[in-house]
This record gives sequence, structure tokens and C-alpha cells, in this order.
Amino acid sequence: MTTSEATTTAAAKRSIFRSEAAQKLLAFAALIVIFAFFSIVSPYFLTRDNVMGILLATAVNGVLALGVTFIIITAGIDLSVGTVMTLSAMTTAVAITVWGLPIPLGILVGLFTGMLAGFVNGIIIARMKIPPFVATLGMMMIARGLALVIPAAIFGSVRPIYFSDAPAFTLITMGSIVGSLFPGFPIPNAVLILFVAALIAAFILSKTVLGRYTVAIGSNEEATRLSGVNVANWKTAVYALGGLFSGLAGVIIASRLNSAQPGLGAGYELDAIAAVVIGGTSLSGGEGTILGTLIGAFIISTLTNGLRILGVPQEWQMVITGVIVILAVYLDIVRRRAR
Repeated sequence: MTTSEATTTAAAKRSIFRSEAAQKLLAFAALIVIFAFFSIVSPYFLTRDNVMGILLATAVNGVLALGVTFIIITAGIDLSVGTVMTLSAMTTAVAITVWGLPIPLGILVGLFTGMLAGFVNGIIIARMKIPPFVATLGMMMIARGLALVIPAAIFGSVRPIYFSDAPAFTLITMGSIVGSLFPGFPIPNAVLILFVAALIAAFILSKTVLGRYTVAIGSNEEATRLSGVNVANWKTAVYALGGLFSGLAGVIIASRLNSAQPGLGAGYELDAIAAVVIGGTSLSGGEGTILGTLIGAFIISTLTNGLRILGVPQEWQMVITGVIVILAVYLDIVRRRAR
């Protein structure tokens, strides 16, 4: 082998290890290691009920993370997804139990609530030029307040809204289409919703104009603007799409709990952002994949579940998750410098 050929081969190997594929492979390997570790140290981890619990937890966080993926690829951030999810769950509950709307229309109300919140975020960020961190922090507080105001205005007190008169609503996520076809695999419908939503998100990101402009804006917003693209409109559309996924997560968690809990969503945004970052989406914008986000969501859920089974206090669970996020961001920085 000549010197030039050896140099070319070495460069190719370096490019492989710096690629997004390598990042996803590393995340997937980490998921396998975490799963194997908890399976060995605890006899209660690898049981059907516990695995189903991990899948259900991932369904909510994963759907939230899908929307956050688009936003972070544009080099933005959304701190409001958790409370917008809660607000969407509340409006879904009000539409079905108070207004008496059919379940499909109630679900549309919840989805519209999330999309509207995301649209407002986009307008504030893209048109008013307020930094995403500040704008979505404000929306987080607004959504949290409205989630408390709604039941107080209707019932005179802040309390959960139960779907007692709509038992079919729970079956949306807790039923099992797969289990009815294959009795040995009672996979909850919530997991199917997550994977269908992921397929749709992957199609949007890779095959549509919105997906191409999402990546372009994150890669170089000024160059995208100079090429004739209306960046403000497309950025608003990205935040509205993120809000739509938050609305879907609100419907899922309300169906799973058979109720809408006014104070439930705090902290979910951190898990969603962590899943996206661990999955290889760069906080600097311009790159990211839906598959990586799914893997990141499963890592967060598996890690949290395993630590809980081992009796690790919740505060230490947060510490460990925080360390993993920092490491994931550091690896992304190293990979970008290597390029």
C-alpha cells in the first residue's frame, strides 16, 4: 500500500468514527450495556411487567423528544414541552368530560392546544427575535399556570380531571392491538403510537421541504436567508410541529393515567432534551436523526427504571442523568472539532 493510499484509508476511518452513524452506534451500544447490566444485578428488571413499564415511559418521553429534535436541529431550544404536554392533557380532558365532545374531537383539541403553543413560541422567536431560551421559558410558565387555572375555573379547585365517563379513552394507549393478534405479546398501543409518530417524523425530516429547511437553518441560518428562504416562517413551522408532538404526548399521558394531572409535566422537558442530545443531535444545530432520538429516549427510560429498581434515590438518579448528558454534549463537541 502506498503512502497516499494509507493516508486515504486513515482519513476514511476517521470520517467514519466522526459520523452520525458512529454516534448512533455508540448510543445503541450504551443502551445494550445498560440493559444487560440491570438484567444481571436485579432479578426484577427483566420481567414482562417491568419491560412494559419501560416501554410506556418511553412512549411519552419519546414523543416529546421527537418534536424537540426538530427544534434543536435548528439550533433552538424548547423548555416548554413538558408543561405544554400537561396543558394539552387538560384541554383534552375538558373537551371530552366537560364539553361532552366525542373522543376523536377531544384528541384534536389536545393536539391543537400543543400546536398553538408551539406556533406562539415560533412567532415570539422568529418575529420578535426573543432568544428561544427566554421565549420558551415564558411559555413554560404560561402553560403551567393555565393547566392550574382551567380546573380551578371549572370545578372551583385545582384537581385532576378523570375520564370516568369515557373508559374507551384509556384503551387508546393501554389497549393492545398486537396483544389481540398475538396473545403472547401484549405490547401497549402507546408504544405503537410512538413508533408511528417516529416514522412520520423521520419522513418529515428526510423527505420534505420542512425537513431540509430545518437542517439548513441549523447549519447556517444567515446563508439560508440569503438564498431566498423565508427563515421566520419555516422556523415558526418547526416550533409549531414541536408543539404538535407535545400535544400528542399530552393525549398519551392522559390516556395512560386515565386522568389529566395539572402539575404533572414539570421536568419532562429535561428528559426530552436529554434524549435528543444523547441520541446524537447537536446542540449547535444542523444535524440529528429521529433514530438517534429514539435510542436516547430508551436510554433515559431504561436508566431511570433500573436505578429505581436498585433503590437509588431520585436525586441521585438526576445526578447520573445529568452526567450522561454532559458527556454526550462533550462527545459532540469533540466530534465537531475533529471535523
